[in-house]
Amino acid sequence: MPGFVDTAVKDIDKRLRELQDEVSRLEAARSALTGGRRRAGRPRSATTRRTTRSRATRTRSVRRTTTPARTRSTRRGGNTRATQTLELVRKRPGITIPEIAKAMKIQPNYLYRVLPRLASEGHVKRDGQGWHPTD
Repeated sequence: MPGFVDTAVKDIDKRLRELQDEVSRLEAARSALTGGRRRAGRPRSATTRRTTRSRATRTRSVRRTTTPARTRSTRRGGNTRATQTLELVRKRPGITIPEIAKAMKIQPNYLYRVLPRLASEGHVKRDGQGWHPTD
């Protein structure tokens, strides 16, 4: 059995080297075709993904332990997007996310994170496509 495992690992390592060589050739060809231009953002490599993922996980776990849980009475002060959204829902019960986004002059994708969080905190509830205050 150990001989099989060693052989399988060697085969996998060999294949990975072949694939890495292929990636290098393809990147060189792409670079030659585009004149060395890259798309915006960081390069997609295994090292970058692994580093980013672990850093994000670390940040998330630190944030969870240091930030107190928000309850119904502990909204952040100021004019945050969540507060603006909550005010709009209170003024216009049944308002939809696209309507809120248009009123706030922002993209709706942000609100698809804000409203479920407001719902989990007990500030709003969803009824079909519309959002209603819980107060």
